[in-house]
Amino acid sequence: MEPKNIIDSEGKKLIFAGLDNAGKSSIILTLLREMSKITVIKATKGAQRRVYEFLGTKISEWDLGGHEKYRDKYLKQPDLFFRADLAIYVIDVQDTQRLPKAIKYLNDIIEQFLLLKIEPPIYILFHKYDPDFTENVQNELGNKVDNLIDKIKELANYGNFYFYKTSIFDLKSIINTMSEILLITFPKSKEISDLVLDFAKKLDVEGIELIDDNSLLISSFYSDNTTKNIISLTSPYFLAINDKFSEAKSEPCQLEDQILVRRFGKFFIFKKFVLKKGGTPYYLICCKNESDFNADIYNKFVLNLKDIIYK
Repeated sequence: MEPKNIIDSEGKKLIFAGLDNAGKSSIILTLLREMSKITVIKATKGAQRRVYEFLGTKISEWDLGGHEKYRDKYLKQPDLFFRADLAIYVIDVQDTQRLPKAIKYLNDIIEQFLLLKIEPPIYILFHKYDPDFTENVQNELGNKVDNLIDKIKELANYGNFYFYKTSIFDLKSIINTMSEILLITFPKSKEISDLVLDFAKKLDVEGIELIDDNSLLISSFYSDNTTKNIISLTSPYFLAINDKFSEAKSEPCQLEDQILVRRFGKFFIFKKFVLKKGGTPYYLICCKNESDFNADIYNKFVLNLKDIIYK
């Protein structure tokens, strides 16, 4: 059954495109913290659609399977598959032999955008740019990516490109990239950043991250690079631990809403909250000298965040 091309007036349609085995579904599973499924993942059949909320906005995410028979099908029905608000195109930088084919398919998609008289931003993810490569391999990949960027910029006189390097072995490369992409769609991101900064100062924290349920980084503050590195590296694992505790409950109960860890003489506090009943959860991770929050400051922060997102 074909997914329906129905997006409400306040929603955004996002498409993931690229050749088969480029890593599109793996990126999505990484954000969903379902890493165990990546090793047994099967090729995506057709278009898989997922709808979720990002800062109060409905996102309709289409994962377009990359096998040739599906690519041909999408190109024959551009109004259904390619009429989108933003596009993410994933290129496997390790698949050297098929790079020309990846560029050609990207050009085919751009031509469909032009026929539809739309120009959504295209975010190019040079994927499988793994961090454990040797220096020589890193240099080789870097040169390869530079050449690809030059070729892409020449395509179909289309100037709305943005470029990123990602790897599932560098979680933050995916989280930061996807966070940046989706924050562009939210007009009040500056208000949230100001709110988080004010909250951090009032709580006297050394670092803080505000994260949504898709592992996306909404806003952050760090007093120094050391704190930034610690929180950035550990926040995905706090999310995963929280998921496991939620799965482990044997009967309905009111779960604790925070995880507390003491390390390096500091307290790392992971806190879950919702802005409205039945709504998507959000998470805070803070580094501070004390082990608790000021309840009044925290509650006011949550109310102000709710006002920004839903009013």
